[in-house]
Amino acid sequence: MKVAVVGATGLVGGEMLKVLAERNFPVTELLPVASEKSVGQEIEYQGKKYKVVSMDDAIAARPAVAIFSAGGSVSKEQAPRFAEVGTVVIDNSSAWRMDPTKKLVVPEINAKEITADDKIIANPNCSTIQMVVALNKLHEAYKVQRIVVSTYQSVTGTGKKAVDQLMQERAGQAASNPAYPHPIDLNVLPHIDVFEDNGYTKEEMKMVKETKKIMGDDNIRVTATTVRIPVMGGHSESVNVEFEQEFELEDVYRILRNTEGVEVVDDVANNRYPMPKDAHGRDAVLVGRLRRDETQPRTLNMWVVADNLRKGAATNAVQIAEAMMKMGLLQEVAAAV
Repeated sequence: MKVAVVGATGLVGGEMLKVLAERNFPVTELLPVASEKSVGQEIEYQGKKYKVVSMDDAIAARPAVAIFSAGGSVSKEQAPRFAEVGTVVIDNSSAWRMDPTKKLVVPEINAKEITADDKIIANPNCSTIQMVVALNKLHEAYKVQRIVVSTYQSVTGTGKKAVDQLMQERAGQAASNPAYPHPIDLNVLPHIDVFEDNGYTKEEMKMVKETKKIMGDDNIRVTATTVRIPVMGGHSESVNVEFEQEFELEDVYRILRNTEGVEVVDDVANNRYPMPKDAHGRDAVLVGRLRRDETQPRTLNMWVVADNLRKGAATNAVQIAEAMMKMGLLQEVAAAV
């Protein structure tokens, strides 16, 4: 299985390489791809050194799968070129997510929708992924009507530039190349991505639109406020969800404990609840602080935490490739290319 990782020198690209190795994905030949200025640099994978190659060289090598984390503009331009030679592209940017001809996949929910004709598959936004993993089985049981979500998102979601800004500010220095329009240390920014005409940010509208597409239900009403906080290691979310059907809390616990990819961490008597530091480096979506909304019927409050670089990005992308392996789709591609 010849595998390309596009954006291999970035934060998410590095995590993708780590996840591929940890999960023993059957890589027979690795093609790390990055911008022209990085070509020739070396990266390490499973104890071996690999030279970063150009986009053109990677396409010429005709990998079975190319996992992208190189930004939307690169994906728009280069993903179709890989697809043209038969490669399956799993793209982590927002470029293809709302394209009606492309699947938006969280494997625990809708991997079964992938077919042999899907050459470009979109990986959802990190904050959307962890929320829908936590809600999908509850949606099947009680039918979600409305979601009010506020996020508390790690600086790693912005990238290395934001991490550098936080650490420089924390050391008492002015950020040399700030990622944000304001200081992030000892501060909170209710501003992720650009503001749109309706007053919401692009990140907030991603959560609205992607949730409906992944869960296959345009009737779910979603309103979001997304916030950047001075944390590394994971995103947290306060989720208030109104169901069509009444529920019992003990049944909610049972359903979540039996939901693939979810770990319930909810023992407030012993101060146990999900925190980013506990999600860091892990693939599980941690769920806790489960309680009824006492102001209206059929409504649940929950706290959802996950490592945004792993389940929110790299792990979900690799799991898409694994799901395609289980269905025999990638083997067919590998034989054809």
